[in-house]
Amino acid sequence: MNLIDAAFAKLKQEGKTALIPFLTIGDPDIPTSIAIIKELEQAGANMVELGVPYSDPLADGPVIQRASERALQNRISILDCIETAAQAREAGVQMPFILFTYFNPVLQFGLEPFMNLVVEKGISGLIIPDLPIEEDEEVRQLAELKGVHLIPLVAPTSKDRVVRISRKARGFVYCVSSLGVTGVRAEFHSGIDDFLATVREATDLPIAVGFGISSREQVQRFESICDGVVVGSAIVRKIEESLPLLTDEKQREAGLTQIREFVAGLKG
Repeated sequence: MNLIDAAFAKLKQEGKTALIPFLTIGDPDIPTSIAIIKELEQAGANMVELGVPYSDPLADGPVIQRASERALQNRISILDCIETAAQAREAGVQMPFILFTYFNPVLQFGLEPFMNLVVEKGISGLIIPDLPIEEDEEVRQLAELKGVHLIPLVAPTSKDRVVRISRKARGFVYCVSSLGVTGVRAEFHSGIDDFLATVREATDLPIAVGFGISSREQVQRFESICDGVVVGSAIVRKIEESLPLLTDEKQREAGLTQIREFVAGLKG
């Protein structure tokens, strides 16, 4: 069984909701990213999105854009991000890994070599936000053949496409809570509850909600109606705030502790 399926099945039995953090790999460096992944799991995260830094991230707001810029200055590649999953597993991390990448790095790598490496390095799911369902057939078939879940994003603006997207999903359906790019928000799309209900009717898979969720109160807002909650920009911003500590060997543990405590607070 794919680790994502196993994690959601266990949480359902326990009556709990998945906390799914996102971080940009290589911000500020690979060893620190691995240490942060360990802290996320200790804080109660149930699976983690490993963000591949990209120079033109269409779905990402300024916080994640800045993180990508810092990582790209370190010449972090998609290969580095995939290898990070294996290194984190070797370091004792048990939770499922989901690679979040735009399509161009995958295309440049080569679809089959990329998917083979994803499987070899223990990645359970893929999110490719700029690969629409109308163009994902080759990637989706290859992912299914390899046992990797291609997880789609569905937005309030998807309308009549919601059912088609949801029915082809694997792992879970990632529901976008707000219009526009990622980033911390005080309010969500006004029709979010009806939208989530529509997605729920369209699939038997778990549904997770993300984009803009940044506090325990907002996590609680969705826990009763979703199977998972994704927190990205708020965690990446916390990493950014902790950079002076994380990049100082003597204070690194203090920086990691700040991140762990923030994520534990989201979990409640």
